[in-house]
Amino acid sequence: MQNTKQLRIALYARVSTRDKGQDPELQLSELREFATARAWQIAGEFVDVGVSGSKDSRPQLDAMMRLAKARKIDAIAVWKLDRFGRSLRHLVDALAELEALGVSFVSLRDNLDMTTPAGRLMFHVIGAMAEFERSLIQERVRAGLVRARSKGQTLGRPKVKRERDRDAKRIRKMREEGQSYREIAEELGRSTMDVYRVGITLGCTGA
Repeated sequence: MQNTKQLRIALYARVSTRDKGQDPELQLSELREFATARAWQIAGEFVDVGVSGSKDSRPQLDAMMRLAKARKIDAIAVWKLDRFGRSLRHLVDALAELEALGVSFVSLRDNLDMTTPAGRLMFHVIGAMAEFERSLIQERVRAGLVRARSKGQTLGRPKVKRERDRDAKRIRKMREEGQSYREIAEELGRSTMDVYRVGITLGCTGA
C-alpha cells in the first residue's frame, strides 16, 4: 500500500495590546487539536504578541509567509481571520498568494477551509466582497472630488507661502552678507534644505 504524504502545517496566533489578559496558548491549543485530528505534521508555531492587527509588519507572520514561499509548508491554520488579515484587501491578497503557492489555508472559528471545495468557494466570495468594497471607496472619492470642484474648492496640498516664512527677512539679509545656507541653518536651528527652499523663493542664489 502506497504511503500518503503527511501535510506540513504552520500554526499562527496573535494577541494585541488591546487583547488584555489573552494568552495565545488559547488559540494554539485549538489549532493543535485540529492538526492532530487531521493527522497533519505541525511544521512550526508562529506567535505575534502585543502586535496590532493593523501593523504592516508582524515578525512572526512575515517569517511564516517566507516558509510558504519557500514551499516548506503545505498549509496554514489560524484561529480567526482577524488574527491573520490586516484588512479585507490584505486578507484576499494573502490568500491569493497562498493559493498560487499551493499552500492551503484554514480559519477554525470562521469555518474557512481551503482544502475543501466549499472553502475555496468562500474564498472567492470574500474576494468579490473586497473588490466591491474597493469600488465603493473609489466611487465615494470621485463623488467627493466632484462636489469639491463644484463649490470652487482647491484640491491638493495647500501651497506653502515661503516668502512669508518667519525667518524670511533674516535669511535674505544673511545671504546678502555672504553666509551659506548651511551656516544660516545652523544659526537659525533649522534644516539646510528648509532654509534653502525659503532662500530660492526669495530669489537668493548660490549654495
